[in-house]
Amino acid sequence: MDSSEQDSNLRQPEGAGGASRPSQYNASDLKVLEGLEHVRTRPGMYIGSTNSRGLHHLVYEIVDNSVDEALAGYATKIEVEILPENGIRVTDDGRGIPVDIVPGEGKSGVEVVMTKLNAGGKFGGGGYSVSGGLHGVGISVVNALSTKMEVEVERGGWLWEQTYIDHKPLEPLKKVKEVPEGETGTRVTFYADPKIFKETTDYSFDIIRQRLQQTAFLNPGLSISLKDEREEGGAQEASFLYEGGLSDYVAHLCDSDSMPPLFPDVIALKAEDKPLGISLDIALTWTGKYGTVLKTFANTIETVDGGTHEEGFKAAITSTLNRYARDKGLLKAADENLSGEDVREGLVAVVSVKLVNPQFEGQTKGKLGNSEAKAFVQKVVNDKFYAWLDSHPAAGKLIVGKAADAYKARIAARKAREASRKKSLLESATTPDKLKDCAYKNPDLCELFIVEGNSAGGSAVSGRDQKFQAILPLRGKILNTEKATTEKMVRSETIETLIASIGAGSGPSFDVSKARYHKVIVMADADVDGAHIATLLLTLFFRYMRPLIEAGYVYIAMPPLYRIRWTKGPDSFAFSDAQRDQRIKEGQEEGRKLRSENAIQRYKGLGEMDAQELWETTMDPSKRLLKKVCMGDAEFADATFAMLMGEAVEPRREFIEAEAKSVKFIDA
Repeated sequence: MDSSEQDSNLRQPEGAGGASRPSQYNASDLKVLEGLEHVRTRPGMYIGSTNSRGLHHLVYEIVDNSVDEALAGYATKIEVEILPENGIRVTDDGRGIPVDIVPGEGKSGVEVVMTKLNAGGKFGGGGYSVSGGLHGVGISVVNALSTKMEVEVERGGWLWEQTYIDHKPLEPLKKVKEVPEGETGTRVTFYADPKIFKETTDYSFDIIRQRLQQTAFLNPGLSISLKDEREEGGAQEASFLYEGGLSDYVAHLCDSDSMPPLFPDVIALKAEDKPLGISLDIALTWTGKYGTVLKTFANTIETVDGGTHEEGFKAAITSTLNRYARDKGLLKAADENLSGEDVREGLVAVVSVKLVNPQFEGQTKGKLGNSEAKAFVQKVVNDKFYAWLDSHPAAGKLIVGKAADAYKARIAARKAREASRKKSLLESATTPDKLKDCAYKNPDLCELFIVEGNSAGGSAVSGRDQKFQAILPLRGKILNTEKATTEKMVRSETIETLIASIGAGSGPSFDVSKARYHKVIVMADADVDGAHIATLLLTLFFRYMRPLIEAGYVYIAMPPLYRIRWTKGPDSFAFSDAQRDQRIKEGQEEGRKLRSENAIQRYKGLGEMDAQELWETTMDPSKRLLKKVCMGDAEFADATFAMLMGEAVEPRREFIEAEAKSVKFIDA
């Protein structure tokens, strides 16, 4: 979870809708965007966003092209480098981009794929039978959004080069030198344009490493390496090569979640239908966890929004386990069927399909739409998973037992909810007593501050703009939902109040469209306890209200750490040690003098601020600083929450021991 935003020019709610309207609209107002200009004008259509997530998507587009060469059986290794000044270089030993002249274009194959949208070898020709990049826009989009790009191709006994500045070639593709016959490959180097990626052009080694490791799991035998050559990167390196494929991936996910499987074997299901042009690879197991880890892929591209292959898998797993449990007498005849939620509790699974003609939704390929994928996955799982259970009765009994326990907990939780609703806040038409609501009802205009402590809550209530800012004070630390069962969670009055205040439910029934606020802001003290409370709240949001984070509605307030008092004029505030020093330097250069006593105050708690200070420093949309909580990489976030907040102590101890030397300030 990462990303931040300066909230200095946030909307003023009462001024919404006041923009002037043009008096005329005619043909002279129409603009035709040529070549790659449309990409630069609307980058979000091609890479999803222009924040950190979109920046890293550029890397994935180039890497995915190299992976396609591996899928075609030509590439065996991929090397990725993070260069000084935040450049990226991707090298593979595939066939190399074609260098000959493209018929009808008068340009080399390299220049065509670099400068033309919808150009490539993935449109039904002989270049690729299975591919993740189907739209022919990946590398040209990266070029369009870069200040500089260099392409080197080894092919036909020669090294070829071409350089692009602001997505335009400096000169035609040229021969540079001879290379040994049979030596082939492609090297692409690019520098993202800071005019497009205004938030950041700084790549995260960890985010790229996780994606490359995932790619290596999905492509057994493919060697992938990553090297960070930036000085501040500390010369970090990583390399991956997995022969076990998805089985290794599932084992890795179990290790990351610090929860051992219920049985030693990873279940592997594989099938192929050549006439249909589809193959399937599934690996799965069950752990003692309450949650589910399910990752789905189509042509090695992660389908984060699921699709037909995921629907088929979920349906088949549920029906097959129910059928097996009934056949073996592991469920009583009077029992209800196990639900999908029951069956998937503790499930760790990876589903990968490869299709000749996949139907993705959008360039970022978040969802698969092929109807034949659902039917094929269902058939394979129904047949092969049942056969595996039949031949592993001890493991089958453990899986059914785990699902039956989840069923009992679900029924108990439902009864607890029904009992509490008779007097519950969730059933009431009024808002919780602790919630000091705002006047506006439009969620786009409303903010909810979740404030630690009654003292700070009182200041926040007094200092807020009550037209659009609601305050929910919390007393003490909430339940750790990483460890708690659903039944225990619904009995927590604090969590019940929080759920009722947001108004969108929780868990599988959470409906983000019903959220009463589109800014949910965690405002905690700038100390260890405050950080712990913020982490507990984020754990709750991540586990039971994840769409709230995915929609970009969750923020962390950044109260100042220091107040600087001058002998004359208003006080200054600083949000970091570096900013404190800068503020003092600037003030002294202006001739201002620090007070002789208590000149620099280090805030430890929000309760130290009065209502006016809290408004001016932390709540005023024109001045405040907020950190926006983003999913970033869900696998990394999931593993981090499990490690920090889960039952297993050893991984947490190892993390503390590894990071202890980098701690600069200890608040004890």
